[in-house]
Amino acid sequence: MKLSLPLTGLLCAGMLLTSAASAAELTGTLKRIQHSGTMTLGYREASVPFSYLQADGTPTGYGFEVCKAVSEAVKKELNMPNLTIKYQAVTSANRIPLIQNGTVDIECGSTTNSKARQREAGFGINYFGVQVTAAVWKDSGINSIKDLNNKNVAVTSGTTAVALLKKFEKDNGIKIRYLMTKDFAESMQLVAKKRAAAFVIDDVLLAGQISNLPNPQDFKIVDASLSVEPYAPMFAKDDPAFKALVDKTIVGMMKDGTLDKLYKKWFESPIPPKNANLNFPMNSVTKELFANPNSDGI
Repeated sequence: MKLSLPLTGLLCAGMLLTSAASAAELTGTLKRIQHSGTMTLGYREASVPFSYLQADGTPTGYGFEVCKAVSEAVKKELNMPNLTIKYQAVTSANRIPLIQNGTVDIECGSTTNSKARQREAGFGINYFGVQVTAAVWKDSGINSIKDLNNKNVAVTSGTTAVALLKKFEKDNGIKIRYLMTKDFAESMQLVAKKRAAAFVIDDVLLAGQISNLPNPQDFKIVDASLSVEPYAPMFAKDDPAFKALVDKTIVGMMKDGTLDKLYKKWFESPIPPKNANLNFPMNSVTKELFANPNSDGI
């Protein structure tokens, strides 16, 4: 009996030390979230159907739901069921700076995972694959990227479409007049009003923008590709603990069928605000990402 009491005390002390050590081991994003008691999810206002605002002003979308799943995983990891979840609007131009300065903890929208961006931010498992192409009027006569020669083309600031088009210009000896916009909706409106001949961005984003027009049947997506790109959640660079949690969450969603259900919900079913159906079956690029999860950038 004389030995049992000290042993019990040592065990309790050991548990306390282990708990204290675990708390001390938190770094980066997880440490900041635990200290502040809040986690901030970045969302886009018009990246249909990945991350956008509903009629009541609240964010929703395929990528946004992935972000929410990560926030639930963070609550469990930190044992903070009452963790406050905040939302912060981001744009193509400011999303990386807001990640870098800690304003946003994670952004799950239509952000391309590229090697260039990996020098500035961290990326999780790729959850969607796209082709970069153009949306045009069906009667425009535009059937290829080369047909954009000497035409006004809408592109959204901060997107990879700008660099891809400039490279295509150089490689093919054509000239494009760029109309820079702040978001995808503005770009699509330039085409709808015939101020631009085309809007160049990822094919699925074009499908989303066209579906929200009053006359979607009058537009088409050009059957051509400037690039194939993966989308992934973005967060702070050099944060292995947070990346491991994000990756574990998304791979789990892929393996248990959750992400497949989300795909059908957002790409093959009516979605808000107009109950439009994108009718966008999973392409081969995305199928491959689901079958072989990775966070490789292009």
